[in-house]
Amino acid sequence: MITRRNLLLAGTAGVAGVAATVGVAGLARRGSDRPHPQSAQSAKEPMTISYGGDESQVADLYLPEGDGKVPVAVVIHGGFWMSSYGRELATPLAEDLARQGIAGYAIEYRRIGNGGGWPATFEDVAAAIDKLADQPRLDLSKVVAVGHSAGGHLAVWAAGRSGLPQWAPGATPRVVLVGAVSQAGVLDLVNAYDEKVGGDAVPAFLGTTPARDLKRYQLASPYERLPLKVPVALVHGTRDGQVPIEQSRRYRDAAVAKGAQVKLTELEHVGHFELIDPDAKAWQTCRTETMRLLEP
Repeated sequence: MITRRNLLLAGTAGVAGVAATVGVAGLARRGSDRPHPQSAQSAKEPMTISYGGDESQVADLYLPEGDGKVPVAVVIHGGFWMSSYGRELATPLAEDLARQGIAGYAIEYRRIGNGGGWPATFEDVAAAIDKLADQPRLDLSKVVAVGHSAGGHLAVWAAGRSGLPQWAPGATPRVVLVGAVSQAGVLDLVNAYDEKVGGDAVPAFLGTTPARDLKRYQLASPYERLPLKVPVALVHGTRDGQVPIEQSRRYRDAAVAKGAQVKLTELEHVGHFELIDPDAKAWQTCRTETMRLLEP
């Protein structure tokens, strides 16, 4: 079982260390064996939705009990865009959101090592989100994205899809997000490349360097897509050993300078993985920000 101590150990061991320290399955199990407040709703078994022919082009939709229209949170897992990590990291969060009356939509996508990278990962995230338009119970006027680490990058990128050139991957969305929550997201890909955040993960993901193809970085990096038309909430631990908190601070400062709506919550003494532990206060902060963005 994953514990707060193991999460902190994983935070110092690196992304690969989380699998070695507690196991990906340990992270995934947290959402199914823990008590929940009596006031929370129950979550139904998920509906698995296919949005393409690849085995990674699937998503699990967790709907709250009842028949009325519900808002949606698209939950995007991290793992530096690598195929070693999958949507089992997002599942406990999607389940928890469903218990609060929000449809949790844990998406999978092609990643580095199984056909992902530029442009496939971006096309997959866009297609998964647009597939929500086929679900009658969802209130498509209230859809946000919540993403951790590399998933935070994809969540904020997805929130800016309507501003992409028509020829760019993910442009012309069917479902337009009303906001995004970045949980220690990799938001400035040029800076992440320069600082070797995740080692060589960024050039491996985009298939090039900023010097060789700056335009690709400008299309892919949330920092370069500012200002967004929708609000963004940033949550980052001050002891994050995987994604430096400067990633969120840089995005916040640039967003404020360009008049965008942004809020940064810095969590003292918190590392990287507490943000996806559904029992941790760090996740509760992320959930609160998600609900705030879904308010009328």
